[in-house]
Amino acid sequence: MANMYLKLRPPFRAEHIGSLKRPDYLLAARAAVEKGTANRAELRAEEDKAIKAVVELQRKAGIKGLTDGEFRRRMFFDGFFDNLGGISFDPELSLDKFMEYVPVTRTYRLLGYKGLPSYLCTGKITRTQPLYLAQFEALKGFVKPEVHSMETIQRDLIPSSQEIPNLKLTVCAPEYFHLRHGEYAYPKSVYKTDDAYFADIVTAYRAEIADLYAAGLRNLQFDDPSLAYFCDISMINGMKAAGIDPEALFDRYLRLYNDIIDGNFKGSVHFAEGSYDAIAIKLFNVLNMDCFYLEYDNERAGSFEPLKHIPRHKVVVLGLVSSKVPQLESIDDIKKRVHQAANLIANGTEKRSEAEALNQICISPQCGFASHFEGNQITDEDMFKKLQRVSQAAQEIWEDERSI
Repeated sequence: MANMYLKLRPPFRAEHIGSLKRPDYLLAARAAVEKGTANRAELRAEEDKAIKAVVELQRKAGIKGLTDGEFRRRMFFDGFFDNLGGISFDPELSLDKFMEYVPVTRTYRLLGYKGLPSYLCTGKITRTQPLYLAQFEALKGFVKPEVHSMETIQRDLIPSSQEIPNLKLTVCAPEYFHLRHGEYAYPKSVYKTDDAYFADIVTAYRAEIADLYAAGLRNLQFDDPSLAYFCDISMINGMKAAGIDPEALFDRYLRLYNDIIDGNFKGSVHFAEGSYDAIAIKLFNVLNMDCFYLEYDNERAGSFEPLKHIPRHKVVVLGLVSSKVPQLESIDDIKKRVHQAANLIANGTEKRSEAEALNQICISPQCGFASHFEGNQITDEDMFKKLQRVSQAAQEIWEDERSI
């Protein structure tokens, strides 16, 4: 029976997406820097204090894939494009340079916005320095160092004193700004085609991943709220009306990912809410990722039916616990839904036993608790209980989670 278990170290049975609520003192410190009443060194000291505390909070809740809560960022996508050469920030880019068919554009236009902060390519894209490396190195300083022993090797487990390989870093999706800005994503005087533009993005990501891997990172997650938009029929129709082939663009984005992660290091990807039926076959079988984080906390995510296309060698993390409302999900309900998903996977395209299918599943909150620095409208205590509930449910469902 023991040989049946995939080596989920990471991902773990109990996961979270990455971002966590910032404490009030950290929000105040960031606001002071933006007002010019404090400096970056003072903010860094408050970030360090907050990250040390949130690492311990994750441990206490039973979470093993530790993050820094994204406390050094303002938005979840910060850190990559904003630090590349050839990329410029516009604090109020006209909505006319956002693609009208993208759902978020329509939403902001209805709210009366004329522009939004964003990043556009204005020159040749270059990575002149590490981007996320400093964040990862700092996080390493808050966990225990690696310990190697024969006992560890024999048990094939990672003990609490070897936490560095478990640390998780989240990074921005490579197509994030391209989908939003379309023809305005880059000047034609710099790049003649999407392929030329994407080639330099691939080069930058590969260099960054190589540096992170050399520093000890083994748990990389792409945060991608965009690919799920390809399940939105209004966006699909809008793209067609604009003369864009949505299927061809979706395929191009999958190739972009695969070009970035070609090699030994794969990683995982988190997708935003939306029924996955329209993209499931390609998503799970063409995208060369080890693990998929999927939001399943409400009816908008659709049924588990798309999971029948999950191949045997991949893992799916089901976001069954809401990070947006304080009401706590019941363990029995979480267990019921996990077994429903396992049954669908078992009877899917590649037949397998339900035990094997269950082995391919992990659970998490449906999204981060603070994709933007202000965080969701729940309390710190609510967040802790949500993380703890994920861990408690995982221990009741999976024997391998109880053994570590």
